[in-house]
Amino acid sequence: MSVLVFIETEDGKIKKSSREAISYGAALGDVTALALGTVSADELATAGQNGALKVLHVADERLNAGLIQPYAEAIAAAANETGADVVVTAKSSLADAVVGRVSMKLGASLVSNVVSLPDTSNGFQVKRSIYTGKAFANVSMTTDKKVLAIKKNAVEIKEDGGSASVEAFSVSLDDSLFGAKITSTEKAEGDVLLPEADIVVSGGRGLKGPENWGIIEDLAGTLGAATGCSKPVSDMDWRPHHEHVGQTGVKVSPTLYVAVGISGAIQHLAGVNSSKYIVVINKDEEAPFFKAADYGIVGDAFDVLPKLNEALKAAQ
Repeated sequence: MSVLVFIETEDGKIKKSSREAISYGAALGDVTALALGTVSADELATAGQNGALKVLHVADERLNAGLIQPYAEAIAAAANETGADVVVTAKSSLADAVVGRVSMKLGASLVSNVVSLPDTSNGFQVKRSIYTGKAFANVSMTTDKKVLAIKKNAVEIKEDGGSASVEAFSVSLDDSLFGAKITSTEKAEGDVLLPEADIVVSGGRGLKGPENWGIIEDLAGTLGAATGCSKPVSDMDWRPHHEHVGQTGVKVSPTLYVAVGISGAIQHLAGVNSSKYIVVINKDEEAPFFKAADYGIVGDAFDVLPKLNEALKAAQ
C-alpha cells in the first residue's frame, strides 16, 4: 500500500503529532512524507526514524504561513504524483481545514479522529473517536483513495527506522491560492509551549489565588512541563487566557496531564481527554475529574504538591 503522510513543522522541527502520523502510515505500507515551507533537509531526514522512506519537500517560502488552500493543492498534487492509496495527517486545527479539501480533490473518503489501525479483513474499516472522546464509531471506507486524520496520542511513535531521503518536489501554486495572508502572529512565550507540551500541569480554583501559583510552576519546572489552568482561573485573571485549557481554550494532548484543584467540568475534560495519562490531585474525593483520571490523589494541593515535587527532584 502506498501512503503519503503530510508533515507539520513548528520552529523548524517536525511536530510530535506528525511523527505519530508517520508511524501510523508505516504500519500501513510504504511511506512517502510531504513537508511544506522552510525546514532543513537534516530535520526532514529524521522522518526516517519513524518509518518514512522518502520525504518530498516543497521549499516555497509562501507556504511558511500554513495557508489552507495552497496546502491542500500541494498535498493533493503529491498524492497524485506518488500514486498514494492513503493520505495520512495528524489531526490539528490546520489539518482539520485542509483534509476536507484534499479529499475532494482526490475523490477520496475522509475519516478524522482515527484512533487505531484499519481492519482490512473485510474491506477497510477504521475506528474513530466521537463525542469528545466519550465514544467510538467504526467507519467503512469504500473509495479507492482514502484520507485519514489521526488523533493525537493514539499511536505509539516508531523510532527504530533509519534516515529518509529528501527530495525537492515542485508543484504549481497559483497566486490566487494565496488570497488570504497572515500579516502578523503573536505567540505565547515560555520554556514549554502548551499546545505541543508532552507534560502539562494545570491548576484550578483549588489554588485559592494567583499568589499561590508558585507550587504549580515549581512542579512544572521539575517535570519540564507547560503550565495550564481552568477557565474560571483565567476568567478571574489569576492566569493569562492563553493558559486556559479546555473545550473553549487550548486543547492539549500530552503524555501526562496533571490537574491540581480542578473539579473536572465537562468543558475542561473535553479539552484534555486526548492525554495519554491523567493525574488528578483534589481534596474533594467526590470531584468528577477522578472518574476520568488514571491516577488520583485525594489531598490538599498545598500539602501534596511540595512533597510530590521534593520526591520527584530526589528521584532525578
